[in-house]
Amino acid sequence: MSSATSQPEVSHPALPHQVPAWDGYPPPYHQEPQQDRVTRFIQRTWRNSPLWAAPTAMLVCMAGAVGYTLATHPTEANAGAAPSCLLKYTTGFTCPGCGGTRAAWFLLHGDLPAAARHHALFVFAVPFLLYMYVAWAGKRLFGWRIPQLVLSPGVIGAFIAVWGVFSVLRNLPWAPFTAFAV
Repeated sequence: MSSATSQPEVSHPALPHQVPAWDGYPPPYHQEPQQDRVTRFIQRTWRNSPLWAAPTAMLVCMAGAVGYTLATHPTEANAGAAPSCLLKYTTGFTCPGCGGTRAAWFLLHGDLPAAARHHALFVFAVPFLLYMYVAWAGKRLFGWRIPQLVLSPGVIGAFIAVWGVFSVLRNLPWAPFTAFAV
């Protein structure tokens, strides 16, 4: 210790050299946070799973959604019939996702104008989501070098903001906003 104003040096087991004593918080050395059991389980499962498992699981989920949409024929459903939007059924308001299932049904049948009429933002997002899946799965399974679509937080925030404004406008009872209602 060289002067009366300096702090005494202490040894720390993680560091090979002497460090000054620290009275404040956080400690001057970096300490990795402990992970909970769920996080460790998910990370261990991800590391130990075969390369094809995640893309296949996503493909099965997408196929299930397509199958459900085709089986229920949402364009002919009456109020309260499956599939039904619980928010619209109970309050009369159109939720942010209202019309998405019908838009998917029309997309699956190749009717782009009708799909956009039911949910324009869903129709806008579908090609990007499909491209992101193909690029990711192709890289993971086959090593394809398809350019990845990277969405910055600003782009995601802007999309959510536009979706929020669109959701509010769909519920306004005046022209021209009534054109957004489904």
